[in-house]
Amino acid sequence: MNRNIGRLMAAFLVIFAVGSVGAIVYQIMWANPAEACEKARKWWDAKHRVCATPVLISDITGRTIQDKQAEAAARAAIGRPAPEAAEAPAEAAQP
Repeated sequence: MNRNIGRLMAAFLVIFAVGSVGAIVYQIMWANPAEACEKARKWWDAKHRVCATPVLISDITGRTIQDKQAEAAARAAIGRPAPEAAEAPAEAAQP
């Protein structure tokens, strides 16, 4: 009987050790990178473990967002600041 208790204790110890190592590996390899990616306001792809930068459709198509409030909201949603206002070119002095 004592031999069976020893084997059972060893089996549970091995299962506990494997489960603990599995939990640590999951935390380091999946949970921590996902949390860091989401804090950076990016998209986390769990299948490929990739942290991707979101892109505005207007950046792809070249069309500008006409409504300035909507553009500011879209840029804020992906964590990008609004572009700096372009200064008007100085007119050259005519001779």
